[in-house]
Amino acid sequence: MRSRFEGGLLGLIGVNILAWAVTFFTFGIAAPWAMCIKYRWEAKHTVIEGRRLKFIGSGGSLFLHYIKWLLLTFITLGIYGFWLYIKMLQWKTENTVFAD
Repeated sequence: MRSRFEGGLLGLIGVNILAWAVTFFTFGIAAPWAMCIKYRWEAKHTVIEGRRLKFIGSGGSLFLHYIKWLLLTFITLGIYGFWLYIKMLQWKTENTVFAD
């Protein structure tokens, strides 16, 4: 069985416009919710070996992580910032499950 991505260009454009609008009109405060919208769309359109993915993370949870990561970056004088991308990937992966 092959893995595949079933999303289309119009869906991608639509989800990106929605995420951008949420971020823009909340002056960036709702960026975690916008990111969750995008992650949910990506997972919904991804099939791995016949099993569809589902993203279960929430904007509120990501927002709390953002605060924690910001504080750790501040306390370590920016050093923790080198791990932020990895922490974000870990959070995204931990919140992605098989829909079946």
